[in-house]
Parts: sequence; C-alpha cells; structure tokens
Amino acid sequence: MATVHLRIGDLVWGKLGRYPPWPGKVVSPPKDLKKPRGKKCFFVKFFGTEDHAWIKVEQLKPYHPHKEEMIKINKGKRFQQAVDAVEEYLKKAKGKDQTHSDDKSKSDKGRKAAKPMKIIEEDDEDAFKGGSSDKEQTDSDPEPSSVQRLVAGTVSGFKWESSPASSMEPITKRLKIIEEDTRSTSIQAADSTAINGSITPTDKRIGFLGLGLMGSGVVSNLLKMGHVVTVWNRTGEKCDLFIQEGARLGRTPAEVVSMCDITFSCVSDPKAARDLVLGPSGVLQGIRPGKCYVEMSTVDPETITELSQVITSRGGRFLEAPVSGSQQLSNDGMLVIVAAGDRSVYEDCSSCFQAMGKTSFFIAGEAGNAARMMLILNMVQGSFMATIAEGLTLAQATGQSQQTFLDILCHGQMASTFVDQKCQNILQGNFKPDYYLKHIQKDLRLAISMGDSVNHPTPMAAAANEVYKRAKALDQSDNDMSAVYRAYIH
Repeated sequence: MATVHLRIGDLVWGKLGRYPPWPGKVVSPPKDLKKPRGKKCFFVKFFGTEDHAWIKVEQLKPYHPHKEEMIKINKGKRFQQAVDAVEEYLKKAKGKDQTHSDDKSKSDKGRKAAKPMKIIEEDDEDAFKGGSSDKEQTDSDPEPSSVQRLVAGTVSGFKWESSPASSMEPITKRLKIIEEDTRSTSIQAADSTAINGSITPTDKRIGFLGLGLMGSGVVSNLLKMGHVVTVWNRTGEKCDLFIQEGARLGRTPAEVVSMCDITFSCVSDPKAARDLVLGPSGVLQGIRPGKCYVEMSTVDPETITELSQVITSRGGRFLEAPVSGSQQLSNDGMLVIVAAGDRSVYEDCSSCFQAMGKTSFFIAGEAGNAARMMLILNMVQGSFMATIAEGLTLAQATGQSQQTFLDILCHGQMASTFVDQKCQNILQGNFKPDYYLKHIQKDLRLAISMGDSVNHPTPMAAAANEVYKRAKALDQSDNDMSAVYRAYIH
C-alpha cells in the first residue's frame, strides 16, 4: 500500500475521518509540539480553516494529481471556499515565480535540485530513516512527555487506499480533529458505521432544542455533515452563530417540531426536559402523527416514561438517546450515544448519530432503559473523578509530588485521556467547564435515587455525591467536574 513522502510546503489532500478530503499544506510544527511517538505523519495546515494537525501518511494524497477527483466528490460551500483559497495561493506563487524567473534561473545553476515528492511503499522503512534535509519532517523526535502526548494526541485510523474488493466494506475506524486550548490540534481514532469514511445526510428535516455545552457541538457537526437543521434555544443569541452557518431559526419549540421531521432536545435536567415538552408553546403543541422526538438529556427514567407517553399519545414517535461525553467530545463529534424506545426512529437518526458521535448503542426494551444505563455510566465517572481528586490531595498532604502521582497513574492500568486531561487541569488550576460539576452531581443524585427504587445500595456514589455537594457549596457548580478537587482543599 502506497503512502506519500513529503516536504515542507507541499500541497496535499488530508483525510479527516467523516469530513471530506480537505486541501492543506505541509508546514513546520510549533517547536513545542512533538510528533506522536512511532507514527509516520506530517504536520498540515488546512486551507479555509484555522485547523492544523498531525496527519498520518496513509491519510494524505498529493494535491494536483487528485484535484479533479476530489472536486467531483465534494460539493460543499466551505469545501469550495477552501479549494478557491488553494488556487489563490497558487496564483500568487505563480506570479511571484514569473516575476523572478530570470534571477531564479541564474541562481539555480549549479545548485542541487530539490528532492521531489515521491510515492513509496509503506513497508519501505529506509524512506523514513536518515537522508532527510532540514526542509523535511522526520520521525526522529524523542518520545513525548505525558503532557505532550495529551497535546499531540494519538494518530491512527483507516488506510486511505483500498482495492475494489474492499471498497464496499464498512470502515471500522475514523478520524476526528480535536481542538486544544494549546493552539495545537490532535487526532484520535473512533469507531464508525460510515462507509468509506463519509456520511450521507438524511433528507429529513432536523430540529434541535438546546444549545448548551453539549447541544452546540452536536448542531455544529450536524450542519458540517450537510443536515438541514432548525434550532431554538431559551436564550436566543446562542442561535446566531448557527444561523450564520446555515441553520434555520425556530421561534418556539412547538414551531421547530411543526417544521421538522425529527426534533432532538438536549437540556440540563428533568424539570427543563418536562417544561420543554409540556410548557407554553412546547414540543407537545407541535407534535402530529409521524413526528419524531428524540430526548438526549440525561434525566431519570420516570421523566423519560412520562415524555414518551405524552408524545406517543399525539401520534408522535419517541426515542431517548442520552450521550456520554463532554463539551470537547461533542465539538469533535466523538460522543457515545445510548438509545432506547422506537427502533425505527433510531434507524431514521442514523446519519445524525454518525455526525455527532463515534458510536451508538440501541438498548432493547422499554423507553427509560437508556436513561438507566446513562445514569450508571455517569455515576461511575463521577465517583472516579472524586477519587482521583482525593488521591491528588492526599499526595500533597503526605509530601508527595502530584505530578509524579499523575505520571505514575498515566503509565499504569488506569491510564486514559480522561485521567490525564482532568489531572492536568487540576494541576494548572484550569476548571473551565467541559462537563458542569452541577450536572455530574445531578447525575449522581439521580443514580442514587434509582438505586433506592430497587433497594440496591450505592454507598460509593453516595459518598462521592456528598463531596460534589460540598464543592457546590464552595460556588463550583458552573466549573468543570474536576473542580471537585476544591472540596478537599477548603
């Protein structure tokens, strides 16, 4: 299988998972950004965006030989703007070359020709060893630290080229850009049901209610993948950005539902979910036979049962689909969706779930089962976060280095992006919300109540809940869940 050997300045097509191949330029990475360990990849700046990323060589193709092919298969407005930006760049470069052609011709006499871009076989290891000029990116960077690994991410994914026999097989990996506050971009792999790394958006009209931390990222990815989306939010100014990106505006939840075939909602808690459906100009007023309503909020199963009953009583179709993730994962389209209810609605939402998440699960049985599963998942995550905070503060109290504690933790069996990211945020005092502390405490409370309803003990969750309540009393509700750390130091 062929990959591409590149130099700084080469124009390429870079494959970013579900996104269409995008034009970019190989550039020098920032000095403080190390190449991911053991990966043959290049640092690419993409045209028409602020994105830049380490891209694996298998996901790169030279720009000119594949230009016509890429333009034929990609028709989006933003894609065309990116291609136009490349052509403008080439036009300027050509003009500059023409102006200085005589001088360049003289200066090039006797000078060694630039090393051409060439196609090499992936197993040709010599092509990645030595012989690299100072103009080329190499794979000789030292192993990154745990912090650098967090910034640079892990590069992996499917192979771009495929034989005719394999071209129709489902791709089991996809890539997604992950924006970091450190002005870098990383790439991580994710499961996907998409064919050949692309998504065909449903022709159904999509509505979305609630543009909070999670909902904003979901809507952004629905729009990027070509869905027709109508949005509504309690505070209308949050809709403005999405209107600029091509979304339509609904004046009330009822209007959105009446305009759309499938309407999603993602709000903060059971009360907000009920009010959205049952309140003035609410969802229920727009429900007609055949309309689909998808509740993505993390709420208790009793709320889901109630909403399912009132929606279906009007001839509507109901699905619950809470998500596991965070604001960052929502922005990256890397959520995990857990669904239950009407299986046909789940299938109708296929392209939407592919756009917003890395994988989705359908749980058989009654509506409410997904809520039960999500509360259990969040109970475990919340309890784990509290335990990590407890460990960090105990390390400090006993005179141990918190950074060393983290380094050891991240090399052991509990190593994960979650642990590394949350611990680094704590050590840096950065509690910008990725998942609100008040929401994880709400999830713990609901999980404990669910345990009580079936007479099942939840002592660990109950203990963690008390710590989060303490953090809330310290005015940490609107900070990230990792701010539970502060409950131990005050």
